[in-house]
Amino acid sequence: MGRTGIVKDNRYLNHAADSYHPESPERLQAVYKMLEEPDMQDKFVEIQPRVATDEELELIHGRRYIQLVASTANRDYTMLDPDTYANRESYETAKLAAGGTLSAVDKVLNGELNNAFAFIRPPGHHAESNRAMGFCLFNNVAIAAGYSTKSYSLKKVLIIDWDLHHGNGTQHSFYERPDVLYFSAHQFPYYPGTGYVTEVGSGAGKGFTVNVPLQAGPGDAEYMQVFEEVLEPIALEFKPEIIFVSAGFDIYYQDPLGGMQVTPAGFANLAKVVLDFAKETCKGKVVFVLEGGYHLNGLRDSIKEVLKAMRGDILSPGRDDKIREKVDRQLIDPVIRKVKEAQKPFWKNI
Repeated sequence: MGRTGIVKDNRYLNHAADSYHPESPERLQAVYKMLEEPDMQDKFVEIQPRVATDEELELIHGRRYIQLVASTANRDYTMLDPDTYANRESYETAKLAAGGTLSAVDKVLNGELNNAFAFIRPPGHHAESNRAMGFCLFNNVAIAAGYSTKSYSLKKVLIIDWDLHHGNGTQHSFYERPDVLYFSAHQFPYYPGTGYVTEVGSGAGKGFTVNVPLQAGPGDAEYMQVFEEVLEPIALEFKPEIIFVSAGFDIYYQDPLGGMQVTPAGFANLAKVVLDFAKETCKGKVVFVLEGGYHLNGLRDSIKEVLKAMRGDILSPGRDDKIREKVDRQLIDPVIRKVKEAQKPFWKNI
């Protein structure tokens, strides 16, 4: 079994709304409680998070925007966009979220850990260089990818985004860069309205953005088909040196914000696909980073299965071949065909 690290810290609970909000501290409380269960306790290496520096935040975000988020620490409550709040603690918590992800990157790239999962909040993949969006303040995964290329001189970084919503901020961060490949499977048309199949990058980055826009309905089998027929061949050809997963669990079948049908077993299989090609391309170096997921039991159970897959747990060996037999070809084949047509000019194996 491999060594799997986790980033957890009660300070991530300090970012809280003054009334009901789906992105709440209860999300992490459910996860942290699961990590204390007898079959999970002491199975993971705890990674001490740190606060990201301004220089690290500026790998993705503009200085004026960072100052804007910093100014929210002077007020009890601030709405940065119609969906995105900040309290007095949010700026420090968001810097800790970005820094906690970087702590995981260091441990994995230095060879101390095989892989890691950063259980952090607020989430990040909607955050643009100059604005907060969709519950996100700083783009944790994008900052980590930029950090990997700058501090470790990596030439090929892969970001996989399986969150229900398209990661507009992450896509825009690397849209013209060939060193970071961004892959997203997401519900479409849906918030934030980006992520159509023809968005493939531009300039030097053309061909390094892969979008799989899905209508509501796909579940375990359909997602597995997308990962095996689109993501896996591209990843094997790209040969990343590290892989990040923007792990949103709002594609869970009972999530209140989504229309997808993925089960905890389905999440485990998606993780296994990623971990399998990671072994071939980058010695298994994968950092999962928490994004969305708003059904507390679903979040807890799905993350538990992903962690088992990351450890190579004997309870969940290999991919579940039976899932493939349940695929709704009429639902998924037209989308896969469009994606392959858009990506064929750039990838031989697609």
